[in-house]
Amino acid sequence: MLTVTTANVNGLRAAAKKGFVEWLAGTSADAVCLQEVRAEEAQLPEEVRSPEGWFTVHAPAAAKGRAGVSLYTRREPDAVRIGFGSAEFDSSGRYVEADLPGVTVASLYLPSGEVGTERQDEKYRFMSEFLPYLKELRTRAAAEGREVVVCGDWNIAHREADLKNWKSNKKNAGFLPEEREWLSRVLDEGDGGYVDVVRALHPEQEGPYSWWSYRGRAFDNDSGWRIDYQIATPGLAAKAVKAYVERAATHAERWSDHAPVTAVYEL
Repeated sequence: MLTVTTANVNGLRAAAKKGFVEWLAGTSADAVCLQEVRAEEAQLPEEVRSPEGWFTVHAPAAAKGRAGVSLYTRREPDAVRIGFGSAEFDSSGRYVEADLPGVTVASLYLPSGEVGTERQDEKYRFMSEFLPYLKELRTRAAAEGREVVVCGDWNIAHREADLKNWKSNKKNAGFLPEEREWLSRVLDEGDGGYVDVVRALHPEQEGPYSWWSYRGRAFDNDSGWRIDYQIATPGLAAKAVKAYVERAATHAERWSDHAPVTAVYEL
């Protein structure tokens, strides 16, 4: 069995004070992918920088206090790579991958974007570079007899079932037609060639949502977005036996505005 969890921590130092440390101590995951760490490695408390029983790799952004991705694995990776060969984005704390036996696990924090601003242009530039890399990664892994799972905050709700208020968000970043079309390409058997693991196991379900705004009562009303994905090669996706969102019991028990998304693969 291989259990993989992805979570946008919305600042790892803050999450550590709110319950992340206890969550990590109790998880059964073999690999944990974190996004929006927002800290240099030296700034992290010891219990999250290098917790007992875990091998860790932290890839902070060059811009202090922004982005940042991390990977925690129970066994030492055979290899680790930060970035995906992009002159613009390899120092932006948005991608790290590790080779474990038979599978490459990656943590991704895709830019969120904002319509009409440079942030949206940045998002599109990232997307245009990242899809060719995903194809290359899939091909390279297959040649080595490996599977791939790219976990993280993709910052795109793919379908209407992936966000509660889709009608009012059709012109907002995260649900724009061109963003959704790009994610469709990632998941197209003849193009990107990957599979949305949670959706494959829950084809008709609304959500399950993984992010809720702190504004209003979004969490209490389950008025959320499903933007945290495990996107896997078909061979690995076919071995997923369950996938679920670890939604906190109450608003007060949350340690991030995102919830962890976990999948269990029967290898």
